[in-house]
Amino acid sequence: MIKYSHPVKVYYKDIDQMGIVYYSRYFEFFEEARTEMLLSIGLDYAKVEDQGAMLPVIEAHAEYKKGAIFGQNIIIHTQIDELPKVRMKFKYSVVSENTDELLMTGHTVHAFTDLKGRPIRIPKYIYSILKDKMNVNKLL
Repeated sequence: MIKYSHPVKVYYKDIDQMGIVYYSRYFEFFEEARTEMLLSIGLDYAKVEDQGAMLPVIEAHAEYKKGAIFGQNIIIHTQIDELPKVRMKFKYSVVSENTDELLMTGHTVHAFTDLKGRPIRIPKYIYSILKDKMNVNKLL
């Protein structure tokens, strides 16, 4: 399992008329957290694309528990539970930084494709990095 926590401050641009984070903004927060997570383990999106692969979202899901509000600091906890083959699933939980109260959960699923959008198996260098970070050898 790989885990990463990404802090976000809720700005006025993030909220709706009711004063809570607009539902679609969470998917943007997910993207920020996912990008930072991958960068932290050595998988920069630009380098992935330079190597001929892309990771488009093919599924996105969110369950809202309680809305974050203007000025609130939240944490996007992101994790990868399984070593992927052709798809990679990221799980997210959003909590209040001060209270650790769960605000929402969600996930995104990404396919591996070539630069023309055709499905491919996970590139070997990505598999190698994920396997190392997940400590797969240590579990066996």
